[in-house]
Amino acid sequence: MIHVNHYHKAMFLLGAQHLHQLPADEGVEIAFAGRSNAGKSSALNAITANKGLARTSKTPGRTQQINLFGLDETRRLVDLPGYGYAKVPLAIKDHWRKTLEQYFNTRRCLHGLILLMDVRHPLTEFDQIMLDWCRHKNRPAHILLTKADKLKRGSAAAALQQVRHFLTEYPLASVQLFSAVKGQGVAEARAKLDQWFAYTDDESIKKAPEPKGEEGVRG
Repeated sequence: MIHVNHYHKAMFLLGAQHLHQLPADEGVEIAFAGRSNAGKSSALNAITANKGLARTSKTPGRTQQINLFGLDETRRLVDLPGYGYAKVPLAIKDHWRKTLEQYFNTRRCLHGLILLMDVRHPLTEFDQIMLDWCRHKNRPAHILLTKADKLKRGSAAAALQQVRHFLTEYPLASVQLFSAVKGQGVAEARAKLDQWFAYTDDESIKKAPEPKGEEGVRG
């Protein structure tokens, strides 16, 4: 049996500066959030196996709008603007803070949050605000500790354990190590998305062809 990557079908739908520009509040959206230097775009590209889907830049904070990527008519990935690092005017930061708060508080089709943290600097104030929102709204959160390739195995495992311990007060939150460069944790992240998007076993698994004759056929 071969597990299907549904996310390679992701296509850019639109970029929104304001919530009224978003599609109808229907279907299922999974949002990706994190500080501007957490590797959010790289993670999206790795999960979808499309290096050109989300723009990556050596300058953090380039995502200055809500970008939506469609998987089908009812399922969408949402790339939220990075926060806390970008060198942008305070007025713009204030606009995005208010916009994100409104998005989280009013968007009923938002079913879960993928929260990206640099494994070397996890659980910033912003990260904890996002987790508190998920707990308040009874929404699941899944943390990707990105750039895991930057640490030795023991140090990465220690960071993972630190975050797991913190999450004991957040029953709907989970965490994993992730490296877009090495492909570490990509399958695990896709499995979590499959769960949230309610892909059925029939949709997620492609069965091998039936054998023909005594010798069968090679897949």
